[in-house]
Amino acid sequence: MITPADKLRELLQQPGMIVMPCCFDALSARLIEQAGFALTFMSGFGVSAARIGLPDTGLISYGEMVDQGRNICAAVSIPVIGDADTGYGNALNVRRTVQGFARAGFAALMIEDQLSPKRCGHTRGKSVVDRDEACMRVQAAVDTRDQGEDILILARTDARATHGLDEALARARMFAELGADILFVEAPRSEREMQTICGGLPGPLMVNMLEGGQTPLLSPDQLKRMGFKIAAFPLTLLSASMQAMKKSLISLREHGRPAADLMPFDELKKLVGFDEYYDAESRYTNKPRFDIKK
Repeated sequence: MITPADKLRELLQQPGMIVMPCCFDALSARLIEQAGFALTFMSGFGVSAARIGLPDTGLISYGEMVDQGRNICAAVSIPVIGDADTGYGNALNVRRTVQGFARAGFAALMIEDQLSPKRCGHTRGKSVVDRDEACMRVQAAVDTRDQGEDILILARTDARATHGLDEALARARMFAELGADILFVEAPRSEREMQTICGGLPGPLMVNMLEGGQTPLLSPDQLKRMGFKIAAFPLTLLSASMQAMKKSLISLREHGRPAADLMPFDELKKLVGFDEYYDAESRYTNKPRFDIKK
């Protein structure tokens, strides 16, 4: 049986750039798959906003993230990368986190070097742990993978914001030497910095394309030429859905009717999965009774 991790390994070996919209619940993950994308990422920012209505500042727990991820992974057939924040504690917590994410169905999980409570990578107030602790987290994640959990390790550093690009590159190289499968230097601030990252690190590499964030928004072709393998769009769907809901609520309050650009009910039912449900239901209805012999 091909596992989610196998699917991701195969994607990483194929040529070209992987455009990866990020999800925050099972429905957004289904929409990503139905739109033809081959990979998605469960955003910690998105899950914190959608599940508990709070900012991505370390308030959501390991258990809540795993539970959300289990539903997301069950809803799609494409591989899903999970945001595991700092690993939720010391090395043994990191091991448990890797085990939990693997058993929830994730193809990979992301471990970062921020000091807990962490922050969204493009907001203020970030700080990082020292190199030794950062490497300890990645080592614990890699050890757990190598001891039988079928999951890839995406190692992230936020040191660019606190110590500069050279320190971020040094940490990412150490993560690669420890055995991380994918590297992610968060929030480079110019195209030159992005080129430096690609020229100074082994692949595969991920980059965040956050609308309104600190990193320049470039096309997939530009990112591919630089050397990135995965272009994550972390908040595109959350921002679009919140904007649409806000407009509809304002229209309903002020005019007594929702905004005019609602999805037709028939299409909504189809995307949610009613057609598949009815097909499956028909197998068990309008059938002759079973002839059970005594």
